[in-house]
Amino acid sequence: DLYFAMDWLGEQQERIENILAAKHLKGGLLVLYDITSTYFEGHTCPLAKLGYSRDGKRDKLQIVVGLLCAPDGCPVAVEVFEGNWADTRTLPSQITKIRERFGIERVVLVGDRGMITQARIRQDLRDKDGLDWITALRAPQIRKLVESDHLQLTLFDTLDMAEITHPDYPGERLIVCRNPVLANQRAITREDLLRATEEKLDKIVLATSRAARRLKGKDKIALRVGKVINKFKVAKHFEVSITDESFSYQRKEASIAKEAALDGIYVIRTSVPEELLDTNATVGAYKSLSEVERAFRSLKSIDLKIRPIFHRLAERVKAHVFLCMLAYYVEWHMRKALAPILFDDHDSDAAARVRPNMVTPAERSESAKRKAKTKMTDDYLPVHSFRTLLKDLATITKNTVEVERSGNDSVTFEKLARPTHLQQRAFDLLGVKLAA
Repeated sequence: DLYFAMDWLGEQQERIENILAAKHLKGGLLVLYDITSTYFEGHTCPLAKLGYSRDGKRDKLQIVVGLLCAPDGCPVAVEVFEGNWADTRTLPSQITKIRERFGIERVVLVGDRGMITQARIRQDLRDKDGLDWITALRAPQIRKLVESDHLQLTLFDTLDMAEITHPDYPGERLIVCRNPVLANQRAITREDLLRATEEKLDKIVLATSRAARRLKGKDKIALRVGKVINKFKVAKHFEVSITDESFSYQRKEASIAKEAALDGIYVIRTSVPEELLDTNATVGAYKSLSEVERAFRSLKSIDLKIRPIFHRLAERVKAHVFLCMLAYYVEWHMRKALAPILFDDHDSDAAARVRPNMVTPAERSESAKRKAKTKMTDDYLPVHSFRTLLKDLATITKNTVEVERSGNDSVTFEKLARPTHLQQRAFDLLGVKLAA
């Protein structure tokens, strides 16, 4: 029966997605798209392949999952690809889906720098009527802007973001942003990695100079050094000298300074005209991709747990993933409705007003800060996470009551336990009325 139901659901996927798109995308402009991978149990499904694992499971077969969302993160459509598909290979079918199946004539597709690449822009996006895109430049592209003097780092002495142009990106807008919080985090991380590397390298220096069991041989020393600098991924910042009898190293201060100059800097690349989306809104649109990442976290680990996947047939795997997307669709709406009694910020307008621009870290509204500090709502109910609230609601019981009457006669009826004030508030927010 369960497999029959899944097969039926799989057959209805296009129809259901069309309904969701009509509800959440019509009249809008932005569509968010991202992919993830999830590892697979078994070896017979044709979709399961070895590929780039985002779960750190390189030895396991996997599938790739692409998710389309509305600008607010509401899921609209999902597609399953073979596990060895690259990000960019999944994009053309999404464009077709949005334009032809959903019938959306004017759309701005938002994808990360690994998704909307130069090659994909040239082949699938450029010069298409009604189709624009927002993405970001990779680090080498940003470095090229700096080296060509089209990007002056002194801009950030007074600004958080600025628009520039470059002949390599004709007809496009480049919005250069600097996040000081991110810059500080990257500087700290780099220094920690450099020091961790030096600590290990110092042990190799000591091993090559000790009297007993001395480490000798250029190949042996190089092997030890390679393991260390490759582990912490900062080899480019060290100059090493290896002989048969010795080893020494030093930091490449110029290399470190060159990288540090770009800390916290990112560049949004878009074809959207400014009259449709101004600078601040364009940056905000790109940052909206975090909503898709939140969906993936919920699907894969926190709430819905899409794994393990054991299905042998490709269509059953697709139905399994679609079912999980629908579950997240329900969760997304529940979270919005229940936000006043969750730690989530339920006053996004107030939070937006205290945020100077979309480059600066997101601010929480005063009401959200108050909830976090007191662990109570304004009407003195305990604040919950989504998971703990569900656990609290799960304590409501349905009891079978048997009342004995005179003789051998008795009356049996069912009665729900009376909800607490918190539970009743949750049902009110959800618009749910419990049966008597």
